[in-house]
Amino acid sequence: MAHLLIVEARFYSHLNDMLLGGVKSALEAEGHSHETVTVPGALEVPAAIALGHETGRFDAYVALGVVIRGETYHFEVVSNESARGIMALTLDGLAIGNGILTVENEEQALARADKTRKDKGGEAAKAALAMLALKEQFGVA
Repeated sequence: MAHLLIVEARFYSHLNDMLLGGVKSALEAEGHSHETVTVPGALEVPAAIALGHETGRFDAYVALGVVIRGETYHFEVVSNESARGIMALTLDGLAIGNGILTVENEEQALARADKTRKDKGGEAAKAALAMLALKEQFGVA
């Protein structure tokens, strides 16, 4: 079984609790173990994943967070740069499921975070496991 690192940007606690619940349910249903670390915001998620990878303790990673559009350009910077950082790590061979929600409002975030609705946390966990399986299929350590 795999051991995963969940990195959560805990800016919106109630939404993150929902995402985290989805991730944990998906991983535990398949018998995988996990650890969770918290970072201040979505921009810090890729760095935390990179640090976790340096330890050699984790097989795959799940990135979690919520970015809600505000009145300034900051939304685009955070959304784009966190996604870019995660994509760079995946191109370096890390198995990552990206569960960072980028939404217009809290209602959209609630719909996506809720395990009984869109369950984007659970989907991110499954994506990480699918990428890990692909690495194994290709014989990439």
